[in-house]
Amino acid sequence: MKNLWTTRRIIFTFIVLTLVALFVGSSCNSNDRTTTTTATDSVYPTLPTVVLQTELRAASGSPIKLSDYSGKVLLVNLWATWCGPCRLETPELVKLHKEYQARGVEMVGLSTENPDASAQRVVDFVKAFNVDYHVGWATPEVALTLMQGRDSIPQSFIITREGRILKRFIGFSPAATPPQLRQALEDALAAKG
Repeated sequence: MKNLWTTRRIIFTFIVLTLVALFVGSSCNSNDRTTTTTATDSVYPTLPTVVLQTELRAASGSPIKLSDYSGKVLLVNLWATWCGPCRLETPELVKLHKEYQARGVEMVGLSTENPDASAQRVVDFVKAFNVDYHVGWATPEVALTLMQGRDSIPQSFIITREGRILKRFIGFSPAATPPQLRQALEDALAAKG
């Protein structure tokens, strides 16, 4: 009987699995296949009232309200525990938070999962990734309003001190996203009111 795993088959299998991982890992969603980070300007000039005023459940127990961050540069990240690119992005967000927190930048991670069904997974995720910024859950209305019809996650929003959405990032690229986020944060910090 011939050996099933020849060198050629092993290499071919590795290449196919790598391509599949790259395709699947670019963003998590049901029908929007983005292969790289997309940085766009937002449809909304400022955060909509529903997003600002909705009281959001937090993993720490005390509720999150985005209006509490008025006057500060804010990075809001929509994510889920099951999302591969979100898992790749989280260590980068933790680094960014450590780097920019002293300069007044706040970060909020909002899971798009059902809070009752995912509570323990989110708490475990926060511990596993040493997340030191605020984490909670987006209500369906808040998530839909922010996503503007693009259901890919992760999505990140850089918000100026005046509540203007400066930049929106869809998906995650390990090479491109971190420097783009840094530049957007620098731009937000430099913006005059």
